[in-house]
Amino acid sequence: MNVMIGTWAWGSGYNGSGMIFGSKSDEQTLRSTFEKAVELGFTKWDTAAVYGMGSCEKLLGGFINGRNDIFLSTKYFPNKKYNNGDLEKSFNESMTRLGLKSADLFWIHKPNNLKENLNEAIPLMKDGRIRSIGISNVSMNDIKTAEELLGRQGLKLGAVQNHFSLLRNDQQTIIDYCNSKGITYYAYMVLEQGALAGRYNSKNHFPTFSMRNFMFPKSKFKKIENLLGTMKDLAEKYGIDRSQIPVLWVIAKGAVPIVGLTKPTYVEKLSAALNIALSDEEINLITEEAMKTGIRQQGSWEPQ
Repeated sequence: MNVMIGTWAWGSGYNGSGMIFGSKSDEQTLRSTFEKAVELGFTKWDTAAVYGMGSCEKLLGGFINGRNDIFLSTKYFPNKKYNNGDLEKSFNESMTRLGLKSADLFWIHKPNNLKENLNEAIPLMKDGRIRSIGISNVSMNDIKTAEELLGRQGLKLGAVQNHFSLLRNDQQTIIDYCNSKGITYYAYMVLEQGALAGRYNSKNHFPTFSMRNFMFPKSKFKKIENLLGTMKDLAEKYGIDRSQIPVLWVIAKGAVPIVGLTKPTYVEKLSAALNIALSDEEINLITEEAMKTGIRQQGSWEPQ
């Protein structure tokens, strides 16, 4: 399936589910979510060293437990100052937590010292520990820099992962470029941490003590009421949950959505929607409604 499952909301502690999302799921629920997802064909999984500071990787690794049908993607978050050996150290620590020897896709999570970190990753690519390399939160210039550097070593940039959603619709040029070059473009925060899922609004908003409430307060929910209404109408037309409309929109735009799932029911809703293709008119309708909100979402970790 042309969807990747994200695990940012799985971890505990700093930068984990409680801090970012204001809620957390128990391990058994997450295990059931993983098992239901794999049962329904979702075998591509994304995590990162900084998600719960390793706790997400450890959970996911425990669920994978040696099975060989999982495509695993994880990330290294570089410091502002480059330190030789940090990328490989982070990679090895991630593999230990995940119980793996290699990563199907390994990301440089932010383009700090991009050339230096790519050069450090090259030996790991050549010996097979990194099967494909990706870069995240990047510009077009970063992508071309990576392509040129890797190309000189006979290697290829495998993927780009940026923030892309109905409320962050400024990536189409990069998406089209990636697709023309055989680089997979993965879109994260397609549901804006739940703001576009349809379960929250200005009256029933995010938990007060959470990062997503800070990023998306009540005032913003009021601005997206018409968009949420349009999404609801489309969802009812197709008999799917409205949380899947932004996912289908991202797919129609040529990107692979990364969808965070924390309950088996969410897996079932996603699976039920993926045989639907929105028409061009419907895509244009929700795109226009999103533009009318005047919102451009951006995380504090993202480049301008």
